[in-house]
Amino acid sequence: MRALLLQKTDAGFSASIQSVDTAQLPAGDVRIAVEYSTLNYKDGLAITNKSPVVRAWPMVAGIDGAGVVLESSHPDFKPGDKVVHNGWGVGEVHWGCLAEEARLKGDWLVRLPAAFSTRQAMAIGTAGYTAMLCVLALERNGVSSASGEILVTGATGGVGSVAVALLSRLGFKVVAATGKASEADYLTRLGASAIIDRQELSAPGKPLQKERWAGVVDAVGSHTLTNAIAQTRYGGTVAACGLAQGADLPGTVMPFILRSVILAGVDSVMAPLALRKQAWDRLAHDLDPSLLESMIEEISLDQAPEKAALLMAGQVRGRIVVKVK
Repeated sequence: MRALLLQKTDAGFSASIQSVDTAQLPAGDVRIAVEYSTLNYKDGLAITNKSPVVRAWPMVAGIDGAGVVLESSHPDFKPGDKVVHNGWGVGEVHWGCLAEEARLKGDWLVRLPAAFSTRQAMAIGTAGYTAMLCVLALERNGVSSASGEILVTGATGGVGSVAVALLSRLGFKVVAATGKASEADYLTRLGASAIIDRQELSAPGKPLQKERWAGVVDAVGSHTLTNAIAQTRYGGTVAACGLAQGADLPGTVMPFILRSVILAGVDSVMAPLALRKQAWDRLAHDLDPSLLESMIEEISLDQAPEKAALLMAGQVRGRIVVKVK
């Protein structure tokens, strides 16, 4: 099979498309033919070796995959079933889905909703699935379309793009924060009602600021997240799922103890299967397929290493779909 293989030896690090014997596939009770994969921020980190994402070598990259079951000893799946995979340490400690085949645990898989093709599932990928988890976190804490404005940071990225599209379709008034002024039309088409420059949030700010946001979806972290929290209205919820600016949180407890702001951490990697199924069911119901298509750039497996470098350089908009075969 062809695969994007990451290797680290005494000679250094490499990421290249290679022919790999399928007999080397790791243990698992479901073998799938991968039709599409994608590039997420974590994939970019792994493929460019900018962060110690990979913890076993050599590694086939790709935390996401969608395809057709070839063989299965898992009771929930049989040959011919279409499935989607996100997270679970795949592409980090278990060979991933930027390859023509993958062997995975059936407990990691979700049956592909009938509303989506395998290509659309990877247009969503971990980024879009994470965006849905953020929306669910806001809803669980009582944030509704009547509550007020919702801020989405990193809005032209994968999580941000899907979050803007989802929230606007659900009737929320969405304010998109971006450093790419040229992408204003793109964000408006996705449903953003207003756009602000990310520089308004990215520098150190006061512990408490003017209340504005009923809720926040943040994929950026650091000062951006801290300022978003400081601007959240009494009783609002901030769903935090990323660290594109940084992993630090240089703030105070003031918004939490004086405004009852809720900081809801959102993890997509180890989320329980019931929550994953809920998220994918909601995506099938709430995500406009035509807007999804407007976010997509499709590339071949051979193009993935170069595109990963562009992703890490901030030169990618929306979602990258990798056609594996």
